[in-house]
Amino acid sequence: MKHAYLETRSKTEEICEPLEVEDMVIQTCPEVSPPKWHLAHTTWFFEKFILQKYDSSYRVFNPKFSYLFNSYYKTVGQHWQRVDRGKLSRPTVKTVMDYRKYVDECLVKLLNEAEDKEILKLVELGIQHEQQHQELLLMDIKHILSTNIDRPAYLERSPMSENKVGNEEWFTIAPGVYEFGTEREGFHYDNEGPVHKRSLIGAEVSKILVTNGQFVEFMQDGGYERPELWLSLGWDWVQENNIRAPLYWNKSESGWKEFTLHGEVELNPIWPVQHISLYEADAYARWRGVRLPSEFELELLLKEEMPKSSNKDFHGLDPHSSQYNLWSWTSTQYQAYPGYVSYEGSLGEYNQKFMCNQFVLRGGSYGTPAGHLRATYRNFFEPWQRWMFSGLRLAKNLQ
Repeated sequence: MKHAYLETRSKTEEICEPLEVEDMVIQTCPEVSPPKWHLAHTTWFFEKFILQKYDSSYRVFNPKFSYLFNSYYKTVGQHWQRVDRGKLSRPTVKTVMDYRKYVDECLVKLLNEAEDKEILKLVELGIQHEQQHQELLLMDIKHILSTNIDRPAYLERSPMSENKVGNEEWFTIAPGVYEFGTEREGFHYDNEGPVHKRSLIGAEVSKILVTNGQFVEFMQDGGYERPELWLSLGWDWVQENNIRAPLYWNKSESGWKEFTLHGEVELNPIWPVQHISLYEADAYARWRGVRLPSEFELELLLKEEMPKSSNKDFHGLDPHSSQYNLWSWTSTQYQAYPGYVSYEGSLGEYNQKFMCNQFVLRGGSYGTPAGHLRATYRNFFEPWQRWMFSGLRLAKNLQ
């Protein structure tokens, strides 16, 4: 456990190495957090839920940090508002790194001295929590860099891929009763269980993600101007925000360009379309005469296909190496499974409180850390959000 903890902490800092200190402190929109905040918040998680509870000799690094770096846990006190995280020049990045070092030394000492199963369980949750923030860091870094006038690359490595677009293969789900969720040995979040059964009417689900080229065809056919294709709230969102293309697309004299973690590049028609909202995904599916899959249909697909795919360590950041490289929107609103039991105490706020006005995404992305993927993993976002690594697959009912 100690090795996994230190390795995770090191990888988080490795993600930030290509950044300048000025990149670490700004917030470019309400859902984006400064990288400095991620470094501090993941540290606060270990301090608050493990060290302060199980180490009687522990002294907090700075009492104000619980107010500054608590994300949303109302049961442990008030916190700095998310939209204001970019207003803080202090504590400095250096101070935050000192904070990480201090907590790491104290937690390793506790692990060396304690064999408490509850501590180990919480450390594992903290590791998984930090891995979630590693992916969020990449999402936020991309948005932060995209707002710069020179559109700098996070990594200079070229993302160009020679992969060809495969035929549109469909995974068939026969009508019947299927088992969903997990209670397996090893880590899983509370919202992934309990195991339960559901009846499905039967469907086909696309094995490959919708591509940039396919989405351009939707745009050229007036997709963003046709209200009959859009959910009511989606159409309002398009009009109020003047949405005309996926996030990070830019129309130039030579055609569309896309901002990536490797800088701005010519739009590649064979790459999966990414950074789209649920509204855009649903409108595209309606334009194709099909629909979005439910999260349960995607779970069956992922259980079949995911073992055949290898999710490389995200430091390679090849966003086009696998068809399992973007979180796929589903038509399922995020809610508890029958018989759901949340984590105890304040950690019960981890997932349960978000089961309202959010939709489930499945499948992982090129930013998901290796070993953090599961077919039963349920990500969730609000339907208008699209700064995350989101894409879409299609579904259709059996004839």
